[in-house]
Amino acid sequence: MLFEATHTDHGDAVDGVEDDGVALEYRLTTTQGGKNRRRGKNESDHEKRELTFKEDGQEYAQVVKMLGNGRLEAQCFDGVKRLANIRGKLRKKVWINQGDIILLSLREYQDDKGDVILKYTADEARSLKAYGELPESAKINETDTYGADGDGDCNFEFDDDRDSEESGDEAGGDGKKEVDIDDI
Repeated sequence: MLFEATHTDHGDAVDGVEDDGVALEYRLTTTQGGKNRRRGKNESDHEKRELTFKEDGQEYAQVVKMLGNGRLEAQCFDGVKRLANIRGKLRKKVWINQGDIILLSLREYQDDKGDVILKYTADEARSLKAYGELPESAKINETDTYGADGDGDCNFEFDDDRDSEESGDEAGGDGKKEVDIDDI
């Protein structure tokens, strides 16, 4: 940040010290911008990056649940459910959601824990599936939303019993029960 001093020849001191009818006005000027401006400077989301395949000690996984505080629960494609930490390089730069395909670095001393190395985009995940790296049963999050599939199935189940109970109550009266104030 720089301080900029300007001289004014009128007798009023605006924001500075008055000296023989000359006021010094100091303004705070920024030449670089704040941290939020710097954050987006090196982002290049529109460019294609080279597809990264897993190596020894790494495994592909799908995010099952976001736990908060930089942690998530991931179902690895080797069949093990693991607790994973989002590494510091990815925090606040790469947003990971439920259903995303990620690359985990496995820990040698803890088999049920790992660290997130990379988040794959939907296009990259489709490429991995085409190369045979991901199983055919893997569901890829095309819309990058919270588990919403395009088939309209929202995984809700409704009880048929509730409808039959309510219709039986309505047949006997207005469906409202009287409550005595002494019973409360």
